[in-house]
Amino acid sequence: MKKTILTGLRPTGNLHLGHLFGAGKNYLAMQEDYEFFLEIADVQALTDNFHHPEKVRKNVLEITMDLLAIGLDPKKVHFFIQSRIPEIAELTVFYSNLVTVARLQRNPTVKTEILQKSELFGNHGESITYGFLGYPVSQAADITIFDGELVPVGDDQLPLLEQCREIVRKFNSIYGDILKEPEQVLSNTTRVKGLDGNEKMGKSLGNAIFLVDSEDVVKEKIMNAVTDPNKIRKDDPANPDICMVYYYHNLVNKGNIDTVCKECRNGTRGCVSCKKELIHAMNEFLKPIQERRKYYEENSSLVKQILEDGSLVAKKRAEVQMKRIKQAMQIDYDEK
Repeated sequence: MKKTILTGLRPTGNLHLGHLFGAGKNYLAMQEDYEFFLEIADVQALTDNFHHPEKVRKNVLEITMDLLAIGLDPKKVHFFIQSRIPEIAELTVFYSNLVTVARLQRNPTVKTEILQKSELFGNHGESITYGFLGYPVSQAADITIFDGELVPVGDDQLPLLEQCREIVRKFNSIYGDILKEPEQVLSNTTRVKGLDGNEKMGKSLGNAIFLVDSEDVVKEKIMNAVTDPNKIRKDDPANPDICMVYYYHNLVNKGNIDTVCKECRNGTRGCVSCKKELIHAMNEFLKPIQERRKYYEENSSLVKQILEDGSLVAKKRAEVQMKRIKQAMQIDYDEK
């Protein structure tokens, strides 16, 4: 039997290059060798958008179309909507008894996100909700309700997976050897930097190229990308290692990367011409993704059916696991 992989994405907006190179490429490889459950985590998205549920609902379809457009195959991947699997919420409640508030507050990933929210809203974390603080518990339920053995993660998400393993160990110590401890599958791609040179490309940072960006939008963004500040004139030599234009050439224009680097260093390549070449390469790179996406946009009923079918498979799997869990917890009152 194939090992089970579980991963999830919050539907908070369209996918960008960071998602594609940081996770999507791995997904494409893993769909061939594992039983792959891919969760559209709408419940977790509500932790930031509880007053705007219409955004989350719209983005469920948007992000699914993005994932299909990069090449994920619904015959190999079970796409499902988190809220369609009530067993996840039920298991989250059970797990909430196995972890302290203090432990959640010490989670490095949670601490970082609370700090980011504090800096953004200036409230020093006072508006952090119970749902946000407890989302690592919900993620543990996501993984274990499907008996997930492998979880694709980046370095910044390792504390969340360790939190899950702690919950599994605590549960098993009380109720018996019921749950599997999931193992991480680390991305072989480093985090993609933003157009502004930030170590992270992100929607909220305004430094991302999205997979749905039009040619004009791509042009505008790349023309404003950060380059070597010491290159004042066209013929000045520059350092490509600190130039974001060169950085993106290395992602989507590898066939010409040696020439780009050499000409940049010896001063025979101007920044404008370099950006124009990148614009062309980027649009060519995005073109097949956008063509596939257009097909799904024109066949939205197919996308909804893919989510329906995947959610049915996920629901059946979750029901079996929940039955085992309730038996172990001695709350299987409907059993005779």
